[in-house]
Parts: sequence; C-alpha cells; structure tokens
Amino acid sequence: MANSKPYVILSAAMSIDGKISTRTGKSKLSSDKDLTRVHALRSNVDAILVGRNTVSVDNPSLTTRRIKGTSPIRIILDPKASISLSSKIVSTSKVIPTILVVSEMAQKKRMLHLSNKGLEIITCGKIRIELKKLLNILAKQGIKKILVEGGGTTNWYFLKEKLIDEIVVTITPYVIGGKESTSLVEGMGFDNISYSFSLKQIKRVGNEIVLHYIR
Repeated sequence: MANSKPYVILSAAMSIDGKISTRTGKSKLSSDKDLTRVHALRSNVDAILVGRNTVSVDNPSLTTRRIKGTSPIRIILDPKASISLSSKIVSTSKVIPTILVVSEMAQKKRMLHLSNKGLEIITCGKIRIELKKLLNILAKQGIKKILVEGGGTTNWYFLKEKLIDEIVVTITPYVIGGKESTSLVEGMGFDNISYSFSLKQIKRVGNEIVLHYIR
C-alpha cells in the first residue's frame, strides 16, 4: 500500500543560539562547503518546500546549481498567492517545475496570472493551508520525499502536525540573539517536553557541525 504522505526532511542552518536569521532578515549562515552539502541533499529528494516569506526575504532559486544533479520540484506555501511576480521562483517556473499552494483566500485572477507564468496551483484549505491534506495530494502526484527549508513558522506548523521524519541542522559559528530574530521553530511551541527525535549522526564540516536526527 502506498504511503499517504511523502517522507519529510527538515533542513536548516542556525546560529549557536538557535536563530536562522537576524531581526533584519539576514540569513546567510552556511559556509560554501555546507551549501554544497545542502544542494546534494536537494538532488536526492523529489521536492523542496518553503513558505512565501522565505521567497520574499531571501528570493532563492531553490536549485542544485552547486552540483551536477536535477533540481527538485519547488513547492511554495502562499495562502493568498501574494508571491512577487519578479521573484526568481516565478521567473524560472517554466524551466523548473513549481507548485504554488494557496488557500481559498487567494484571488482567482491572481491565481490565473501565476498559472500563466508556469506555476501549478493547488488550493488546499479555507484560510490556512492544510498540510496533512496537501501531503496526501502530493503523494498521489508521485512525490515521495520532500525537503522542507522553510522559515521558523513553516517549520513550526510541520512539527506541530508531527509531519517531520528527519531533521538535518547545521550549527554555524555565529551568535545572533534578540527576541525579534527568527528561531529554528517559531509558533506557539509545545506545552510539554515530549516530542523528540533520535540522534543518527554528527558530522563536522570545517567550523560547522551537522546534526542528523530521525523519528
């Protein structure tokens, strides 16, 4: 029997104090070696997923350009379909398969415009995107493994629903601090210390440490 959801890996780079970006949105934490490792990881999944805010702040390409390999399908969570038309994601969507996941709050005219740009549109949820339902839809499309590289809020919702199977985190040699800086996991947080992962591997990459956890 086919799985009802794809296998989900959360990937991130964070500072020593658990931040993934500064209060001004700066998030270039990984070294060149670690970025190459991440691109190799991307080449081994079917899709890479981020939230709209990540696209807005970082304007990423979400490709495997640092290595020889096929870039995965890109999935963007964007409830109101407000992604910038000038973003790298939209600009390259006719070359690299890209799925925009929206809610029923998204305007039909806007969705049509984005569809004409080359994005596949999936509506999943009335106000917020229903992640469990989305993963079921993606599984039916043949997507078996997803790499989540979202911001702190996206990470929270995936962890809240207990949809993450692996976590691969690079500890970088920086300290950011600040209440307004983004942590690896944002949101409300759990009431109890009970949701845990098992440590599978620790790897040193220069001045960084890569921690690999599994459920």
